[in-house]
Amino acid sequence: MENYTYEQYRESAEALRARLGSFAPKVLLILGSGLGALGDQVEDPIVVPYAEVPHMKRSTAPDHKGQFVFGRLSGKDVAVMQGRLHTYEGWSFADVSYPVRVLRLLGAETLIVTNAAGAVNREFDVGDIMLITDHIKLFGVSPLCGPNIDEFGPRFPDISHVYTPVLREAARKAAENLDIRLREGVYMYFPGPQYETPAEVRLARTLGADAVGMSTVPEAITAAHCGMRVLGFTLCTNMAAGVLDQPLSGEEVIAAGQAAGPKFTALVKACLEQIDP
Repeated sequence: MENYTYEQYRESAEALRARLGSFAPKVLLILGSGLGALGDQVEDPIVVPYAEVPHMKRSTAPDHKGQFVFGRLSGKDVAVMQGRLHTYEGWSFADVSYPVRVLRLLGAETLIVTNAAGAVNREFDVGDIMLITDHIKLFGVSPLCGPNIDEFGPRFPDISHVYTPVLREAARKAAENLDIRLREGVYMYFPGPQYETPAEVRLARTLGADAVGMSTVPEAITAAHCGMRVLGFTLCTNMAAGVLDQPLSGEEVIAAGQAAGPKFTALVKACLEQIDP
């Protein structure tokens, strides 16, 4: 596993700063499968493909554009990742979480992270949005493995509240104002790229998970380590394996994400309006 140095993060941040001028994003949004359209609503956009950022890996997942969009959204200075990196693409946990630290150096204080995932909770429906209250990660190493970079955070960080309580309350109010049913629950990370087996889904449910997916947790851990507030949403694009007697497909996930796009976009924008500064 490649261990990045503080200097490499600084080089990436400086390369982006040269493109951005005086613009300093305060919020980083990471958009999951089928949810990238929110990046198209950014005002006065500055687009930077991941391939043009030193040391950063490229996104190969379907429906992921693989680019940053910097600009204004809901009155806030934001950096939007249209598409993310996954370990199933062959990238390490350090690769996947790399952009979080780079944006932290650019001034980002809040991470809003989204994903498309399978619903484990039998009371959930396809199309539901789940506010992430906590996560379970039993697979793979931590994105914090390797030498600790003290400039970002401590060797042994407390992550009792990875998903910031005040932001979760803001999300509840935003959903209520928009008359959107907002589920709440625990997201469980699986490495993929194969979908979980019915037995694994039963295990997840037994452990207390409400949804299962292949992303989000590495970025959330990294953001919490470097002092960022985190707000996470899951769009339940399908029922997880074994919940219904039908096969799963990537096309189904993307289609469900696009169908729920307007509702999801409205919620995220409403949350942005409540974030200070």
